[in-house]
Amino acid sequence: MAGENDKWEFYEDKRGEHRWRRTASNGNIVGAACEGYTQKAANVANAERHGYNGNPKSLGGGDKWDIYQDKKDEFRWRRTATNGEVTGASSEGYNKKSDCVSNAERNGM
Repeated sequence: MAGENDKWEFYEDKRGEHRWRRTASNGNIVGAACEGYTQKAANVANAERHGYNGNPKSLGGGDKWDIYQDKKDEFRWRRTATNGEVTGASSEGYNKKSDCVSNAERNGM
């Protein structure tokens, strides 16, 4: 299954906020926190929502997924929680819609 060998990194950014990054075995970043978290537990919960530890609490089941084209005509995805908060987004644009969808699936779609 795609992503089973991904490396998860948890770190503090320059502002002292907690973030996560998901890296594929080829070194490409395939997921990342789209915001910093003041609480480490909230950061881990967001990572779990995107597949960390197999998403043990089944977070994000009601999230809305949007696949769209940006200003460069590249495909991107965005994940929005039921409260309207964006909880994830693609970290890069994709030339092919199928590649964008594969990345979204890797992150819990």
